[in-house]
Amino acid sequence: MLGIHEIWLFILSGVLLNITPGPDSVYVIGRSMQMGWRGGAAAAFGISCGCFVHVAAAAIGLSALLMASSTAFSILKLVGAAYLVVTGLQMLWSRPVLAAALDEPVRSSLRRIFLQGVFTNALNPKVALFFLAFLPQFVAADSPHKPLAFLALGLIFIFTGTLWCLVLAAFAAKAAHRLRESEGAIAWVNRGLGCLFIYLGIRVAMMETR
Repeated sequence: MLGIHEIWLFILSGVLLNITPGPDSVYVIGRSMQMGWRGGAAAAFGISCGCFVHVAAAAIGLSALLMASSTAFSILKLVGAAYLVVTGLQMLWSRPVLAAALDEPVRSSLRRIFLQGVFTNALNPKVALFFLAFLPQFVAADSPHKPLAFLALGLIFIFTGTLWCLVLAAFAAKAAHRLRESEGAIAWVNRGLGCLFIYLGIRVAMMETR
């Protein structure tokens, strides 16, 4: 269907890639420790939406253009790196929001967490190149429906990744139930996430331009 082959191998590979510890997992766990399952879920859905941007781009050929154009790659790389570093600095300086805070601040924080997840992935050219390299391996070269095939595979990958992140969020929130009552502990979690964002920003900025 749509020229997709070895779909079970794709699903297995995607699951293994998703459960491999990485920045996304750390971000979801950290937010779950800060604000409970809702914070982790907001982070997970934000990450998934950011990944969908790259899946859609791969489906319509923008990712191929990105890889072919060193100028476009450099611009996206620098924008993404700047966003990550600025976000990390803001997290280092900000005061933690406890799960017991008032509803409106919590809702506002959940929106910020969601948007951070979106932009962290959407502005990362490494994610774009990953999808461009991974998805075509499971689509027949003569398929007349390559865009739909890329989109279908990407949605499957995002679906399994989102499920895994939600599981991580649930376990982290449960394990950190008592930790969330301590503002000092949450402050250290916030600092850890801020350092992670700054590290990712520097790493993205140092990526070689193709």
